[in-house]
Amino acid sequence: MIVVDSNLIGYFFIEGEHSPLSIKVFEKDPDWIAPLLWQSEVRSIVTQHFRYKSMPLIRAKEIINEAHDLMLEHERFVSSGAVLDLVATSACTSYDCEYVALAKEMNLSLVTFDKEVVREFPYLAIFPQDFLKM
Repeated sequence: MIVVDSNLIGYFFIEGEHSPLSIKVFEKDPDWIAPLLWQSEVRSIVTQHFRYKSMPLIRAKEIINEAHDLMLEHERFVSSGAVLDLVATSACTSYDCEYVALAKEMNLSLVTFDKEVVREFPYLAIFPQDFLKM
């Protein structure tokens, strides 16, 4: 089981430069978990593709449904206090710290493309390419 962020989920469902890595991460460990925030963030990613990259509305809805199917029963609540503790000791946003807080609470790795998160939390966060080497 690994914690994944919205960008990893987004690249898994929407073809982009990091999609092959996202798929390989899933093949290595398909037991993904994320804070509830993932839904809003993936909706935002899909919205950007719908509005600015000519993704048809029907495809946008399909992606959201597929992502929900994948993450069903793999969402977790994170404590606001835990998130704020991480915000206070890092330069990361509270959004990013939700993923970190979940990884910390569950003693799991957070697989992310986010350079700042990996820099700030190297003991929890790992790039997909490094995860694949483990």
